[in-house]
Amino acid sequence: MFRTFVLLGAGLILGYHVANAQQQSAPKDNKGLTTTKTEVVDLGPEIEGMNGRQLRLRVLNIAPGGHIGLHNHKDRPTVVYFLQGTDTVTNEDGTQKVFRPGDTTGETKTTTHWHKNDGTEPVVFVAVDVFRNAN
Repeated sequence: MFRTFVLLGAGLILGYHVANAQQQSAPKDNKGLTTTKTEVVDLGPEIEGMNGRQLRLRVLNIAPGGHIGLHNHKDRPTVVYFLQGTDTVTNEDGTQKVFRPGDTTGETKTTTHWHKNDGTEPVVFVAVDVFRNAN
């Protein structure tokens, strides 16, 4: 019984340190990120209760070796369609998923992650989100 508790405790401590190290190694800035197109619709006049919200579509590019720093989608749900390149997305818990052209994903209030382009060509994707207008 004691041995079980010791192993369980050691596993929790190791897991904490691994997750902490992964989060610390996540960049907080953006590198090689450009937005080539943006289109916005003010949702306030369109849908009751949506004042201060925008429906936003962006085409984002991450240059080879570039990244989008650690961020979350709290209060900003997003859907993404990948057009070009290979995008490695790392979640705050250290799990990773690789996206390629034709892949899609949805990001909700529980999503905290960062993107990295490890490839030799730009990563290009379309991101559509419901964004809170700063005004």
